[in-house]
Amino acid sequence: MPTIKSSAELRNNYNRISQFCHTYSEPVFITKNGKGDLAVMSIEAYEQLTARFELYDLLKDGMQDIQDGNTRPFAKAMADIRSKRNR
Repeated sequence: MPTIKSSAELRNNYNRISQFCHTYSEPVFITKNGKGDLAVMSIEAYEQLTARFELYDLLKDGMQDIQDGNTRPFAKAMADIRSKRNR
């Protein structure tokens, strides 16, 4: 269940909310005038989230390469890597 706090709680209890975000690695949703306004999370959780999105993009690109036929045999790819490494 998401953690929801008001903007007044964020202002008055910043350290407690910050500690929660660091302890549980999940966002706290901040409301303003009773409506959702912000999602607050630790830098570590944010970096994990953006890294996951970057990985998904790379996987999507790889799947598109497979679909387009932009592939080569594993043995050939490894031979190319080894030859470049030995230069």
